[in-house]
Amino acid sequence: MTGNIVAKRYAKALFAVASSEGEGAVAKYGAELAALAEVLKAAPEILRIFRNPIFSLDEKRGVVASLLDKIAASPMVRNFCMLLADKNRLGFLPEISADYAKLLDEVQGVVRGKVVTAIRLSDGMQKAVVEKLQKDSGRKIVLDYEVDQDIIGGLVLKIGDKVLDASIRAQLQILKENIKRGE
Repeated sequence: MTGNIVAKRYAKALFAVASSEGEGAVAKYGAELAALAEVLKAAPEILRIFRNPIFSLDEKRGVVASLLDKIAASPMVRNFCMLLADKNRLGFLPEISADYAKLLDEVQGVVRGKVVTAIRLSDGMQKAVVEKLQKDSGRKIVLDYEVDQDIIGGLVLKIGDKVLDASIRAQLQILKENIKRGE
C-alpha cells in the first residue's frame, strides 16, 4: 500500500511540472517513463538492483543513467530519475509510470479497457468494437485484446471498474445456478 502512495505522489509531482511546461511536455515525459518501464519489465533484474540495499547509491545512479541514455531521456526525466535514486525510490519506477499514464489518460479523455474473447478478433472487428464503444460513451477508448478459450464464446469487456460478461461460460453458469435453485 505504501508503494502505491509513493508512486502516486511522484507521478503527480512530475505531471504537475510537465503541465506547467505545456501539453507537449506532458506527453513526452509520459512516453519516456513508459519506455523506461518497458526496459525494466524486459529486465527485471535491474529492478532487483534498485531495490537491493547492497548496491550503493552511485551504482544505482550509474545503472539508471545508462538506461536513460538508452532511451534518450529529456533532462527533466533524467533529473527526476536521479532524484528517485537519491531518495531510494527507483524500485517504484514501473508504478510511477503507470500512475503517470493514468493521469495522462484522464487529461486526454482516454478510457482504457480489455476485451476477452474465445477466438482472436479480426482487425475489422476490433475497430468496430472500439468505434461502437466510443460512439456510446463519447470518449476515446483504447482496448487491449486477449484470447481465453475457456469462455467458450461471446466476450468479456472490462472498462475501468465495470465488467460486462457476455460469455457463454457466464450464461451456462447462470443456467446452472437456476437449475440448482429449481427455477
